Amino acid sequence: MRIIMVGGGKVIYYLAKNFLAKGYQVSIVNKDEEYCQLLARELNCLVINGDGSKPDALREAEAGKADAILSLTGNDPDNLFICQLAQREFGVPKTFSVVNNPDNEKIFKELGVETIFNTTKLISLLIEQRVEVADVNNLLSIEEGRINISQVILQKSSPVLGKTLKEINLPRDIVFGCIIRGEEVVIPKGDTQLLEGDKVLIITLPENQGEAFAVLSGE
Repeated sequence: MRIIMVGGGKVIYYLAKNFLAKGYQVSIVNKDEEYCQLLARELNCLVINGDGSKPDALREAEAGKADAILSLTGNDPDNLFICQLAQREFGVPKTFSVVNNPDNEKIFKELGVETIFNTTKLISLLIEQRVEVADVNNLLSIEEGRINISQVILQKSSPVLGKTLKEINLPRDIVFGCIIRGEEVVIPKGDTQLLEGDKVLIITLPENQGEAFAVLSGE
């Protein structure tokens, strides 16, 4: 895979190292001549000292052969323009961009940027995944937070103890993934009974997560 990265700082440096270690061909575009000289000494990749929002810089970075472009500058308008330029001028099939202002995410999507990294949302999700609230733990968010996998430990006070899944009035769009019962993993069916101490893994949409927690924990 051939990847162009536009931007600077440690993120670009370590991403490039990671991609190169996997055998990818990497080009980096940055305006800072001194930074480019450093990258050229440290990394075995093509380093272009130039403005990634200019066709000449992307052409020099061999955008016409690239499979993907990552625009990771601190300026959202630049990131959007770079992705659009790469798509329209050079036919780069995959575009990835960081969005520094969460309010800009929608317009990036509407204007065709394929994958967006909303830094505020990502950091928020990472924190949530590592912060346990009582007996509820967010394990994983998928597709930029559009789907969550969570664990609820059923305590003595849970209103669902002794009930089967088909007896529980869960909101729509909630899926029981599995139940961890001691050393046993139970794939739940409609007649599976819930017991104290069960670790219930559920798949939810974010907007239904709180309601699901309330039903299972009674809080």
